[in-house]
Formats: sequence, structure tokens, C-alpha cells
Amino acid sequence: MGIIAWIVIGLLAGAIAKALMPGKDPGGIIVTMLIGIAGGLLGGFLGKVIFGVDSIDGFFDLSTWIAAVVGSVILLALYRLFTSRGHGHRRGHVHA
Repeated sequence: MGIIAWIVIGLLAGAIAKALMPGKDPGGIIVTMLIGIAGGLLGGFLGKVIFGVDSIDGFFDLSTWIAAVVGSVILLALYRLFTSRGHGHRRGHVHA
């Protein structure tokens, strides 16, 4: 698949992952799109390594979309985990 197809899948997979995991995410739509694109790649890699299948067969194959959404959900969960740790306290902030 070409880079344009990956971007489209990533955008849609990121939106689906966001719908499956509602809540406020720091970073907005740009971060969600990047997570979706990276999630598609992660999902395809994990499908190949864990299950020994080529889950990135083509744009219209269900396995491609499932892999992309699962990868996006994983990355979104990790992103929330790491960004929520920094919101509890501010670094360098001195209380008077």
C-alpha cells in the first residue's frame, strides 16, 4: 500500500480508537492522527509477529482495519498513561 493509503487508514483508525476510548486527550486532532498512523503500523507488526499472519494485505481487507484500530487503541492508551502522569504536578513550580 502507498503512503496515502496509510495516512487515510491511520486517520480513520485514530478516529475509531478515539470513539472506542472516549475522554479528553491532550494534543488534539493532530496527535490523534499521528497515533492512528503509528497504530496502523504497530497493529500490522504485532499481527505478523504474534499470529504469523500478514495483517496488512490491502486497503479494503478487514484484517488491515482491525490491525490498525487495535494498534491505535494500544498507542492511545499508552499516550494517555504517559501524559496523565505529568498533569498531577508541575515541574519547576515553587509554592510560596
